[in-house]
Amino acid sequence: MPSELKSMPEIMKRVKAVHDFRMANKKEATRKFAEYSTRFMELRQPKTSYILIPRHSSENRRYIPLGFMSADVIYGDANNMLPDATLYHFGVLTSNVHMAWTRCVCGYHGTSYRYSVNIVYNNFPWCKPSSEQRERIERTARTILDARNKYPDCSLADLYDELTMPPELRKAHQANDFAVMSAYGFDRKITESECVAELMKLYQKLTK
Repeated sequence: MPSELKSMPEIMKRVKAVHDFRMANKKEATRKFAEYSTRFMELRQPKTSYILIPRHSSENRRYIPLGFMSADVIYGDANNMLPDATLYHFGVLTSNVHMAWTRCVCGYHGTSYRYSVNIVYNNFPWCKPSSEQRERIERTARTILDARNKYPDCSLADLYDELTMPPELRKAHQANDFAVMSAYGFDRKITESECVAELMKLYQKLTK
């Protein structure tokens, strides 16, 4: 409501700043949106829960800390978003298999991972699990989330620090790793370089 906006001076300062920024832009389309300074130019917010994937993450983490967000949480430009995602998607994306792929093909911002939808996610060769394997991944994915919930006062940065990662969270990830590896038909003792080599073979088959 306009009356509500005008009753909040700090909000009005931001609206005015958006208007001025858009008016000063060289692009005509951006200048036209100065008329709608209280709205986003691009409305990409999903209407359902989604998985939030940070665009940048420390290379010191074994896993990029991603998670489910509700539709009322607006994701920012510093993140990627996977709408309508399931526990199965979460389990695969937070596995050592996906992390091996990420470390191999992603860009880097300094030394930190730079996760890209076009390069990392879109090119990732997904497994084709049986119903039993899929259910197992869903269970281990849920265990990861349950382990996180035991530490409501800790940030994901705290939980995914290699020195401070809680034992139950690490064990949950290890169980999830094995579940995903099994769905790919990988041996538990496979090295990361061997894992990437196998994923590259799958990628080549998909792109022929």
